[in-house]
Amino acid sequence: MDTTPVRLWDLPTRAFHWALVAGIGFSWFSAEMGGNWMEWHGRAGTFLLALVLFRIMWGFIGSDTARFTQFVTSPVQAVQHWREMKTHQGTAFHAGHNPLGAWMVLGLLAVVLLQASTGLFASDDIDTEGPLLGLVSGGVADVLNIIHHLNFNLILLFVAVHIAAVLFYRFRRQTNLVKAMVLGEADWPVAQAVPQGLRFQSAWQGAMTFVACYALVYFGIQWLAA
Repeated sequence: MDTTPVRLWDLPTRAFHWALVAGIGFSWFSAEMGGNWMEWHGRAGTFLLALVLFRIMWGFIGSDTARFTQFVTSPVQAVQHWREMKTHQGTAFHAGHNPLGAWMVLGLLAVVLLQASTGLFASDDIDTEGPLLGLVSGGVADVLNIIHHLNFNLILLFVAVHIAAVLFYRFRRQTNLVKAMVLGEADWPVAQAVPQGLRFQSAWQGAMTFVACYALVYFGIQWLAA
C-alpha cells in the first residue's frame, strides 16, 4: 500500500497524551506505595488537574485537529462509525480523532478531572489529607473520598477500552494510531483523500498555555487552602 506522510498532531497535543499516561501511572504507583509517596501522589494530582485544564483550553485555542469543534460529533455519528469499522475494509485514518475517539477523549478528561478534583478533599484517616479538606464537612469529605477511590476503577476501564481500540485499529484496520501520536505524522494511504489546510499552533504557545494552567491550579489551591 502506497502511503504519504501527513501531519496530524501538534507537539502540545502529543505531549499531553503521553504526560497523561505517565501521570495516571505514577498516581496509581504512589497510592499503592503509600507512606511518603503520598506527598508525591498529591503533586501528581495537581499536575493532572493542570493537564486536564490545559487540554480543555487547547481544545478551543489549539491546532485544528485538537479543537473540540473539529472532532466532537453526535453520538449517532459515533455509533455509525463503529458499524463502519466492523464492516468496511482498509485503513481508517481521520484528520484528528474519529467520532468514537472523540467521545473517548471527552470521557477520559471528565473522569481524570473528577479524580484530581476529589483528591483535593480526600483523606486516608491516618496522616494524608487533601489540601482543601478543611473547606468541607466530614460527611461531604467521606462522600468525596469514596468517589475518589471508586472513580479510579472507571479510569482503568477507560484505559483498557482505549488500549483495546488502538489494537483493533492497528491489526484489524491497519491504522497505526500510536505512531501518529508519537511522531505527529501518519502514513496516510495515497488512495484516501489527503486532508488539506490543517492549521497547527506552535509548541511555544502550547508550553505557555500549560504553564499558565499549572500556575492557576497551583496558586488557586494555595489561595483556597489559606
